[in-house]
Amino acid sequence: MKRVLITGVNSYVGNSLETWLSKDPDNYSVDKISLRDHSWKDQDFSNYDTVIHVAGIAHVSKDPKMEEKYYQINRDLTIEAAKKAKTENVQQFVFMSSIIVYGNAVGEDGVIDEGTVPQPSDFYGNSKLQAEKGIESLSDETFKVAIVRPPLIYGNGSKGNYPKLAKAAQKLPIFPDFDNKRSMIHIDNLCEFLRLMIDNEEKGLFFPQNKEYVKTSDIVKTISEVHGKNMKLVKLFNPILKLMQQRVGIVNKVFGNLVYDKNLSRYKEKYQVRNFRKSIELTESGNNVVVKKSTYTGKS
Repeated sequence: MKRVLITGVNSYVGNSLETWLSKDPDNYSVDKISLRDHSWKDQDFSNYDTVIHVAGIAHVSKDPKMEEKYYQINRDLTIEAAKKAKTENVQQFVFMSSIIVYGNAVGEDGVIDEGTVPQPSDFYGNSKLQAEKGIESLSDETFKVAIVRPPLIYGNGSKGNYPKLAKAAQKLPIFPDFDNKRSMIHIDNLCEFLRLMIDNEEKGLFFPQNKEYVKTSDIVKTISEVHGKNMKLVKLFNPILKLMQQRVGIVNKVFGNLVYDKNLSRYKEKYQVRNFRKSIELTESGNNVVVKKSTYTGKS
């Protein structure tokens, strides 16, 4: 029996992981705790084998008034929680970081490999990177620190860029057929990866992603098809998009390249339990938490 404590009661990843692990109550005991006030400091962490730290500010803000808060929550709170876990003899601390730590380090080809050094472009990304640095030094043979840098996470109920694309897919009759590559990870694939991290008591840096790279146009087209719509992909706007890509941030965010080299994401056990098409179907139908027990219990 693995005893797991998830920090962050309103986290999309945390709530999804709780549901995923709770399907197998004989092997996992899961509790969640809020870090919004100081009462968590009185919680006894020694009852747990693993702490999954997902508490934090998940959205990107450019408001300079928010900068201090980002560092307080994403960096300082993470380090404080990790130190408490180590002091109270927790065996493993898993921190949910983000691909955003790479920021300006991503070249024109948009490929992140083992030689890419993070260069955060905003205080959200930097707060995550500073948190990583603050907890890495705590890792040893008795306290294993695992840092996970996922790309865009999506699934039913997720926030961020995916819902915006899904909304466009259901409303627009046409969409640019622009050639780009993106790394993404469906919530089920991420939860299975985290389950394996717990089982194998991993430590180090990890880069989980879906098996397939996808084009933004393929994402939108597939969502449209799932909803029974016949969206047309057109190349008409491509010259304009290419001109705007380097000048307009939002255009590059939607149509630029951003992928992990697939070698970074290989793991000794199968965690990619959803292919791209199935993941979109599950996301759009709202049934992504209904999974067969065999997909996440036992070794693959």
